[in-house]
Amino acid sequence: MARWLYTIAWLLALPLAFASLLWRARSQPGYLSHPGERFGRHRARAGAAPLLWVHAVSVGETRAAQPLVAALLERYPEHEVLVTHMTPTGRATGAALFADPRVHQAWLPYDVPFALRRFLRAWRPSLGIVVETELWPNLVAVARREGVPLALVSARLSERSLRKGQRWGALIRPALASLDLVLAQTPDDARRLALLGRAQAPVVGNLKFDVRAEPSLEARGHGWRAAWLAGGPRPAQTQTQTQTQPRPCVVAASTREGEEALLLDAWAERVPSPAPADASASPDSPRPLLAIVPRHPQRFDEVAALVQACGWRLARRSRLAGDERCDADVLLGDSMGEMAAYYALADVAIIGGSLLPHGGQNLIEACAAGVPVVIGPHTFNFAQAVEQAIDADAAVRAPDAAQAVSEALALVAEPVRRQSTGERALAFAERHRGATARTLAALAPLIERPRRAN
Repeated sequence: MARWLYTIAWLLALPLAFASLLWRARSQPGYLSHPGERFGRHRARAGAAPLLWVHAVSVGETRAAQPLVAALLERYPEHEVLVTHMTPTGRATGAALFADPRVHQAWLPYDVPFALRRFLRAWRPSLGIVVETELWPNLVAVARREGVPLALVSARLSERSLRKGQRWGALIRPALASLDLVLAQTPDDARRLALLGRAQAPVVGNLKFDVRAEPSLEARGHGWRAAWLAGGPRPAQTQTQTQTQPRPCVVAASTREGEEALLLDAWAERVPSPAPADASASPDSPRPLLAIVPRHPQRFDEVAALVQACGWRLARRSRLAGDERCDADVLLGDSMGEMAAYYALADVAIIGGSLLPHGGQNLIEACAAGVPVVIGPHTFNFAQAVEQAIDADAAVRAPDAAQAVSEALALVAEPVRRQSTGERALAFAERHRGATARTLAALAPLIERPRRAN
């Protein structure tokens, strides 16, 4: 009964869903690409190669899926892989990450039975693999009726999501129980999944620990560092005032709504604005650069306007050549798919989403780059990874944005401490690798068994 009512609500909401696509496309035109796929209008796949389907809703899940997709392609060379998304940023990230011709991309349809049946019959996957958090009641039910086994891997469930799931237990519990396999990130995730009725959820770790940065992106970031933060003289300096020490850089990564204003206010209190006639710092204390990389591309212009309204000199990544010096006070990271390059640029990283109650963004990528991490108080989306990083002295917890900036600048001012913290961050990330191999081993029986007849 609960799913029946849920389906009716979805059917009634479809016109609103399409209107939402039109509205979102005003800032992200990608929402209107291939609109028929949202309703299950997928072209029937040519060829008879077995297909493994991986669903990664947005950017974070797509990056987490990267090592798993690579491992699937390597272990099953006769298979193809379909990666589905729900957001344009996720799909763009997938296009950048998955260059293998055996990898296809599409939108996952809305959670209505007729669209999902069309989708599954067009693509004919032998297994569906959902990454991290997406659990749609009709998707699970239709996949079961169509004979497609479904697994939830690298599953995470925060306390907030648990409370929400319990409120909608009549829908979530049957869906969770019907999955063929659930693999949890941490013991706490497994415990919370059990409270929603999924007693069997082996703990295999977090796929994000296995993500390796593209060497080309790391090289790009090192190139930026050499050029943008170079210790050569600034235009306002004479040859006798040559600055030999490069500028330090604090990267505020994946910031969310409201956080940039807090960071800029805190930065203004601790890094006085230079006099207009002399933009240079003293040779012994080069002014630090604040690089802000917003989580969502539709906010790039909004953040740029905010920086300029605060009176800071702004440089935008999209307008800054890779070989020129950056003399701005604030760099706006208005590009997609370059986070590994920003971490290669950074001396210290402040992780966005954690300064206000957004749940935090992924700190693992920064740690894997050997960058000291400052994290705010709101980290329920990555609770165990954050606590493990803090326990390993790889990250510092700050109670608010002001203290986060203070902690970052303190690390900048102490090179020995900064280097040792970065080394511990790298060791922490290396120590927790291996989830991909464990996930692949757990998936193998589902992949290698004969497909159940429809």
